[in-house]
Amino acid sequence: MTWDMLTVIGTIAFSISGAIVAMEEDLDIFGVLFLGFITAFGGGAIRNILIGVPVSELWSQGLFFQVSFFSILLFVLFPNILMKHWHSWGSFFDAIGLASFAMQGALFAVEMGHPLSAVIVAAVLTGSGGGLIRDVLANRKPMVLHSEVYALWALVGGLFIGMGWVTGGFGLFLLFVLLVSGRVCSYRFQWKLPHRTIPSM
Repeated sequence: MTWDMLTVIGTIAFSISGAIVAMEEDLDIFGVLFLGFITAFGGGAIRNILIGVPVSELWSQGLFFQVSFFSILLFVLFPNILMKHWHSWGSFFDAIGLASFAMQGALFAVEMGHPLSAVIVAAVLTGSGGGLIRDVLANRKPMVLHSEVYALWALVGGLFIGMGWVTGGFGLFLLFVLLVSGRVCSYRFQWKLPHRTIPSM
C-alpha cells in the first residue's frame, strides 16, 4: 500500500510536469495528454524492453493510467489555481516520484536476476526516462543532462539495491529518504555536476 501511494504521487507529479511542458510549447489538448502520459510511463516502457519484460505489461497499470489522466485533466481545467501549489510542492512530489520509480525499477531488475549494470540502467530509466523523452519530444535540451543533479540519484538507488547493500523494508525506507533528500537538496542549493565545454577557436 505504501509503495502504491508513492507511485500515485510520482505518477501525478510526472504527468503534470509533462502537461506543463506541453502547454508551454502551445500544444493542443491531445499533445498535452500525450506528453503527460509519456512523462509518467515512458521510462517504465523503455525499461521493460531492455530487461526483457513484455511491453504489454504496462497495460496492467489501469489505476495509474486513470490517475494520470485525471491529474492532467484537472491541470488543463484549472491551470492558474494548480500552478500556485505546483510551484510550492511540485519539485518535492517530483523527488518522491524519482525515488520511488527508480527503486521500483531496480527491484524489478533484481527480481529477474539481472546483473548490476542492468539494475542501474533499470533504475535510471524508470526514474528519469520519462522526463528525457518528454524534453526530446518538446524539442528541448533534456533537463536530466544539464540541470541540477537528477538522474544521479536514480543511479545511486540502483547501485545500493543492485549491490545488495539495502535489504528489507526498513533499509528500503532509509534509501528512499536518502534519495528524496538528495534530490531536494539538489534543487534547493542548485547542485550541479561538473561541466566541460570545448573552447571556441
